[in-house]
Amino acid sequence: MYPQTDNQQNMMIVGIGGVSRAGKTTLAAWLRKQFPQKKTQILCQDDYVFPIENIPRINDRINWEHPDSIDHAAFRKAIIAESHNNDLVIAEGLMVFYDSLTLSLFDRMLFVDLDYANFLKRKEYDNRWGHEPDWYVQHIWESYLKYGLSPEPNRTLYIDGTRDFQPETIMEFINNTN
Repeated sequence: MYPQTDNQQNMMIVGIGGVSRAGKTTLAAWLRKQFPQKKTQILCQDDYVFPIENIPRINDRINWEHPDSIDHAAFRKAIIAESHNNDLVIAEGLMVFYDSLTLSLFDRMLFVDLDYANFLKRKEYDNRWGHEPDWYVQHIWESYLKYGLSPEPNRTLYIDGTRDFQPETIMEFINNTN
């Protein structure tokens, strides 16, 4: 963890991970609303991808699901910069826990867990990039299992992405000072 200045004593950085369509962005927005008195910034890892020509490919498709598609240094730099200007920084993304230097910034880690059947159902309605072939949807799941899981399960609160958020449990975890 980076040293905090006096004006950062109450500042917190929260990382939110999970597979595509699990509810990471929804959870980040919900968490922001729980702290209306705090100046909050949400950073989406998707906003820190490299230019398309620099992203690995798989079967002639852009491989958005590979850690080399993310500019981890720029994402980390943005988290640090926002921590100087905000009371709460929420960083969310599929591979938010992949980079060890980024991982070290998080005061709290939340993981929106989603089973394979619900992932498939939600991806079926995800038309942001047009229809994705079945093999690529399977690739998304396999990449999530390889690169997206929290490497520190004892420091992570797991949230069932198929149910309504449990506000009391989440807030207790966020506010825990131990």
